Amino acid sequence: MMNLISTAFAMGPPPEGGGGANVFIQFVPLILIFAIFYFLLIRPQQKRAREHKNFLDSIQKGTEVITAGGLIGRVTNVTDKVATIEIADNVRVKVLKAQIAGPGPTKGD
Repeated sequence: MMNLISTAFAMGPPPEGGGGANVFIQFVPLILIFAIFYFLLIRPQQKRAREHKNFLDSIQKGTEVITAGGLIGRVTNVTDKVATIEIADNVRVKVLKAQIAGPGPTKGD
């Protein structure tokens, strides 16, 4: 046991000076990982969310939409939070605007 303790005392503290640059170099990989996550994951998701919000704000009567549940229909009435969608002749469903996934399929689909 005595041998282990004397070895620990013999090691002493790390040398002084020159450690500032070394600390920065240790954080470079962490900064690079954050930058990669930002440009590949966070930024595109924010762009998609902004485009979806703009789409929801631009919904008008007659717009064809698809809901998160998979219903496809034409908007017959819109308020701030609710849209009424006609999914078949004389079949209307009220849905929250937040549950509208996007524009309906195009004519070719």
